[in-house]
Amino acid sequence: MNQPSLFPDDEPLEDFDGKTYEREHDCVRLNAQLQRVYDVLVPGDWLTLREISDRTLDPEASISARIRDLRKPRFGAYEVWRRRRGPHERGLWEYKLGER
Repeated sequence: MNQPSLFPDDEPLEDFDGKTYEREHDCVRLNAQLQRVYDVLVPGDWLTLREISDRTLDPEASISARIRDLRKPRFGAYEVWRRRRGPHERGLWEYKLGER
């Protein structure tokens, strides 16, 4: 199955936010990371940060940031749902990509 890319070939890569963001060092890397997270979420499964990390090999903290990016208008304004998995005391969340 051929799934869509967040960044069609004719579109420039998007810039990110943050005090430590340096375009020349981070732009390509973060866009690629965002695409990997999107690729894992696009089938519509409920996944924890660890499960996404296992599939992308990216750190959980980075995945959390990319999920927040997917919600931003410049990255597609996707709805990303979250719900608790297991007992509330664990504080474990899982995520699912919704519509845009």
